[in-house]
Amino acid sequence: GSKNSINMKGTLYLVPSPIGNIDDVSPRAKQTLLNVDFVACEDTRNTLKLLNILGISKKCVSCHEHNESVASNSIISNILDGQNVAYLSDAGYPCISDPGYILAKKAIESGITVVPISGASAFLNALVGSGLDTKHFLFYGFLESKSSLRVKELEELKHLTYTLIFYEAPHRLDECIKDIYKVFGNRNVCLCRELTKIHEEFIRT
Repeated sequence: GSKNSINMKGTLYLVPSPIGNIDDVSPRAKQTLLNVDFVACEDTRNTLKLLNILGISKKCVSCHEHNESVASNSIISNILDGQNVAYLSDAGYPCISDPGYILAKKAIESGITVVPISGASAFLNALVGSGLDTKHFLFYGFLESKSSLRVKELEELKHLTYTLIFYEAPHRLDECIKDIYKVFGNRNVCLCRELTKIHEEFIRT
């Protein structure tokens, strides 16, 4: 009944999904997925595929960038009713250049315990494998797709003296690098692709 509801809240687990190599799913992540009542995720097809490989059968609910505000409300009410939920984005850490942030924020605001599970993160793999300075770094994520806006962003970043980490889509890489060179001049660069996969590559130049 309602008088017990104060102790009956569930937990939100933020579970990283592999960025290419299925062996990066830790025993703890697997156990979490087995124990929760249901899984919320960016794309149910990708997550069901992953759960299938892990031999786990769970109900999946979609919560992606276009419906996150609305979807997170019903997920939160399920957790407040005592259900435990795992959230996964498609590759790597939820909330890092991926959905999950709004859900986590709303959960915290509702007094729900949020438990991040360790696992694969593309930008950390890229950073430590790059050979660039790791003492201080800024993870920026995606730059604007439009060149003029991207140049403006880069102008704001060019005076920073530490390693900068960007994500970029393959089809935009060429234009993006031209803009970076235009604004930053000649700097050490490392391009990282296919991380954790068989054709993993670091192009250092």
